[in-house]
Amino acid sequence: MASVHKEFLVDATPDQVWDVLKDFGAVHERLAPGFVTDTRVDSDTRTVTFANGTVVAERLVDLDPATRRVAYCAVGGDLHPSHHNASMQAVATADGRTRFVWHTDVLPEALAAPIAEFVEHGAPVIRAALEAAATRSPGEPSVIAR
Repeated sequence: MASVHKEFLVDATPDQVWDVLKDFGAVHERLAPGFVTDTRVDSDTRTVTFANGTVVAERLVDLDPATRRVAYCAVGGDLHPSHHNASMQAVATADGRTRFVWHTDVLPEALAAPIAEFVEHGAPVIRAALEAAATRSPGEPSVIAR
């Protein structure tokens, strides 16, 4: 099995990051706007469309407010893994910021490279969206005007 792991610091509190991260159906609007262009939710499964046209169906495994962690697995779409489990977590740092932890386990191992590429391209978009959300005034729209 291959694993893809990415961590980065976010200039926002863990609660601010969690407010965005827990919104499982709004990835295209709140977590990764532009990198993800659409998210559709049906029951516990979201279908995510990426800017490059890749579509992935992801089933919610866990949404844990105590640890500020969301876990999901790929259950369909364009990549066809035999196994895919991922999690994103907002971890408090000593200075009040957030360490964003994104971890994916995948089979076959050949999918690790394309998933790692998604993570590398998505991480700066996610960081920017989370930091922008943290500076937004209450009631201000979270969607970036296009």
